[in-house]
Amino acid sequence: MTEFVFRSDSYAKTLDADVTEVTPDGGIVLDRTIFYAASGGQPNDTGRMLAADGRAVPIVNVVHPEGDKTRIVHVAAEGAPAFAAGDKVSLELDWDRRYRLMRMHTALHLLSVVFPFPVTGGSIGEDKGRLDFDMPEVPDDLPALEAQLNAMVAGHHAVTSEWITDDEMAANPGLIKTMKVKPPMGQGRVRLVRIGDVDLQPCGGTHVGNTSEIGPLKLGKIEKKGAQNRRVALLFG
Repeated sequence: MTEFVFRSDSYAKTLDADVTEVTPDGGIVLDRTIFYAASGGQPNDTGRMLAADGRAVPIVNVVHPEGDKTRIVHVAAEGAPAFAAGDKVSLELDWDRRYRLMRMHTALHLLSVVFPFPVTGGSIGEDKGRLDFDMPEVPDDLPALEAQLNAMVAGHHAVTSEWITDDEMAANPGLIKTMKVKPPMGQGRVRLVRIGDVDLQPCGGTHVGNTSEIGPLKLGKIEKKGAQNRRVALLFG
């Protein structure tokens, strides 16, 4: 198993780790990592892996191998120097990119509050995100909803994590807002992300520590994607 340090400290920019395995195609598995593997609509992190002898290897992709949610494989740039099991490395995160993704991810949780409909999909970007809703009709007063969204951002709500067991998660399906993305179960416990008294839902991604870090937001285009499916875009103001 890989220790997912990003879940306990999403602000960690560097980390020392040990290489535990190198896959047949050169993927690097570590005992712990600050790099997020693409999952749940959040893209993978990027950055560098530094060896004790000074080798610097760009990390261009981070994945869960074959759906194994307990391990993370770091994919190096083509032609980069190879690592071996037992090597000690230091990780450096592309922090500017990660922080924008964190801000947008937390903003999308707030969007799911403003639009109180089941979520059918989503995507997190550095400048733009979106959620798909099972929403028969678009609400009438979109400027009021945008104002409500920004009021929550400005409300300085703390963003915290707590944990429940897989069994407790299964017994509380009402916590799940997403219809197609399953909660991050399978490790015996599930992380819940709480935004003050505004929102609580299972999530394995990275978030800011306070809504005030998000900054101003703007509602973007709302597109019809099916009989009842509506795609709502969200942008930094």
